[in-house]
Amino acid sequence: MAKKSAIENNLRKQRLAKKFAARRKRLLDVANDQARPMEERFEARIRLAALPRNGAIIRVRNRCEVTGRPRGFYRKVKMSRIALRELGNQGLIPGLVKSSW
Repeated sequence: MAKKSAIENNLRKQRLAKKFAARRKRLLDVANDQARPMEERFEARIRLAALPRNGAIIRVRNRCEVTGRPRGFYRKVKMSRIALRELGNQGLIPGLVKSSW
């Protein structure tokens, strides 16, 4: 069996996070509501723990859409610093101005 790339794993985590977002939010609201009885809140925590771990949005890593690099990520353009520099030097990113000092 072929090893899955980190990019594919991250995409799978994004899909799972989107799928379970509403359920996770609902359970968290119940679990954190101090007005509810302790048993109901505890049951919500148990059900929350039963959901897949990769369904949490915190498990998704920001990755460059060009190279898949996880470090040096710029959210505004969804690229790593290296890809941003290369494409910027080629003039492929509108509004990006290269400066030097």
